[in-house]
Amino acid sequence: MKSFVTGAAVTLGLLLAPLAGSTLASAAPAPDSSTSPAAHQPTTEARQHDITKAGEAFMGWRQPTTAAGPAVMSTTASVEGIDVSSHQGNVDWAAQWNAGKRFAYSKATEGNYYSNPYFAQQYNGSYNVGMIRGAYHFATPNDSSGANQANYFVDRGGAWSRDGRTLPGALDIEYNPYGATCYGLSASSMVSWIRDFLNTYKSRTGRDAVIYTNLDWWSRCTGNSTAFNSTNPLWVARYASAPGTLPGGWPFHTIWQYSSTPIDQDRFNGDQTRLVALANG
Repeated sequence: MKSFVTGAAVTLGLLLAPLAGSTLASAAPAPDSSTSPAAHQPTTEARQHDITKAGEAFMGWRQPTTAAGPAVMSTTASVEGIDVSSHQGNVDWAAQWNAGKRFAYSKATEGNYYSNPYFAQQYNGSYNVGMIRGAYHFATPNDSSGANQANYFVDRGGAWSRDGRTLPGALDIEYNPYGATCYGLSASSMVSWIRDFLNTYKSRTGRDAVIYTNLDWWSRCTGNSTAFNSTNPLWVARYASAPGTLPGGWPFHTIWQYSSTPIDQDRFNGDQTRLVALANG
C-alpha cells in the first residue's frame, strides 16, 4: 500500500523495551552497479499502482487475478502486523503499536540495484517500539542469480540474529512490475532460482527464509512447485476473508497478508509465543 496513516503516539514508558545487546540496522550501503536501475521501466499497470521507477516495487503491488479457492483452516490465535516499504517513508511506530501491531516486515532491497532509503528508520523503529521485526527482499530473477540477490539482501539489512525479536528474512517473489509476469523464466528455471536464493540465504544466516507469494503467481510461474513446503514458512497474499487455497502444497500458512488498507495488513498464524519461536529459530 502506498499511503500511510499516522495516529497519536504513545509514551515510550508504556512500550515494551527492546532486548539489550541486539544489533540494530545502520544506514544501508550504497547499491552496487551490477544492474542499472535505469533498465527497469515500470509497466503501465505498475505505474497505476504508483511504481514509477526501479526500486519502488512493494509486497502485493498487484492483487491476484484468479478466483480464490475455499478457506483454509487456521489456528484461533493470531498476532497482527504490517509490512512497509519506501512508500511509507518514516513510519510512526508508536501509533502502530497503539493500534495493536506486534510485528513488522520492512523492505530492505530489490534485485541487485536498490536499497530502501527508509529501511533503518523502519527496521530499527519497529524494534525500538517493542515489535518483532524482519526484512524482506523484492526479487527480480531476470537480473542476476538467486545467490547474488541473497547476498545483496543479507549485506543490506536482511541478516538474522537470535535475539528473540528478529524474524528470518523474507523472499518476496511475485508479479514483475517491469515486464513479463514470470520474468522470462520457465517454471523449472524459476524453481532453480528460488532454490539458489534460499540455499544462499541459509548458508549466510543459518535460517530458512520465509517465502511471500500468492496462489496465482506461484501456479503460473513455478508450476505450483511443492519443493519448499517442508522447509520454508509461507507468507500468503490474499485480500479476502480467508487465506484460501494455499500454493505449492503448503499444509498451512505462517503469515497471511489480508489487506492493503490503510497499509499492508498481516496476520501471524499462531499466538505471540509461536511468533517468538519463529524469531528464535
